[in-house]
This record gives sequence, C-alpha cells and structure tokens, in this order.
Amino acid sequence: MKRILYTQLIKWRDSRVRKPLLLHGARQVGKSYLLEQFGKNEFPTFFRFNFEQMPQLAKIFQADLVPKRIIRELSLVAGKTIIPEKHLLIFDEIQECPKALTSLKYFNE
Repeated sequence: MKRILYTQLIKWRDSRVRKPLLLHGARQVGKSYLLEQFGKNEFPTFFRFNFEQMPQLAKIFQADLVPKRIIRELSLVAGKTIIPEKHLLIFDEIQECPKALTSLKYFNE
C-alpha cells in the first residue's frame, strides 16, 4: 500500500498544476511518516508544521488567509526561508486549525 501511495505522491509532485493535497486516513497508520519520507527523498527541503503539537501556529491564520504572508510567517517559525515552488510544506493535524484548512483554497490560487 505504501508503494501505491508513494507513486501517487510522485505523480502529484510532477503535476504541472499542483494543488494542495489532503491525505486522509485512520490514526496511527503512517500518513505522517510517509509524507516525511517523501519530503526527504523528493524535495530539497521539507517543512512539517504540526498544529496539535504547536497550537500557536493557529495565530498565523487569524489575520487573513493570504498565502504570501502565511509563508513568510511560517518561515520565521521554521527559521529558514520557505520557497513554495521548491519546498514541501506538511501541515500535520491541520484539522486542529479550521482556518488553516480553509487557507488551502487560497494556496491553490
């Protein structure tokens, strides 16, 4: 199953029109692990933001849902510049922050 999902992630990465990707599934089945391995193997850098472990991330999404500002603030949290065209962003446990989930619509634009 992991190989099938990994292959689908590769197709997503190679897509000319890459939209935000939501990975749903039962708890504790390896979704985060799979995405981290994908980030390590397929991108120069990946960033994982866990909304359950870092509830203060929700403040970033309160002002507005402008992707450039959000990326800038997430870069400050990460301590490195995030380049959306090159880097993978993983929003783990995003359901803990409904506005972050809503922001994915704007990242698509």
